[in-house]
Amino acid sequence: EVQFVESGGGLVQAGGSLRLSCAASGLDFEVNGLGWVRLVPGKGHEEVACIKGGDDDTFYGPSVKGRFTLSRDKEKNTVSLEMNDLKPEDTGVYVCAAGLGFFATECLVFDYKGRGTQVTVSP
Repeated sequence: EVQFVESGGGLVQAGGSLRLSCAASGLDFEVNGLGWVRLVPGKGHEEVACIKGGDDDTFYGPSVKGRFTLSRDKEKNTVSLEMNDLKPEDTGVYVCAAGLGFFATECLVFDYKGRGTQVTVSP
């Protein structure tokens, strides 16, 4: 069974920082990409960041590149997302996701996902 334990999130003012973590299990992360998407009302899900299975290649969505940093602890199958210079448009439900084609599709297509954690950025 694939499981995700997500933590972090909350309310922050614009310009602030938050850190999200996701501990994943039940998949071979040497072949499955792992990372985050976000659900935004009226927009569906957007790519945030994901890391390629088996190595450290990382993709960032254009709206977060330069502000967010994704890192992985391979031994613990955990990814952490450091979010800096947050903007109101970063508000959404951040969902940890994984899948064989996750990295190849630039974090758009995933096979498994967690429940998500809310991030709210006030102006």
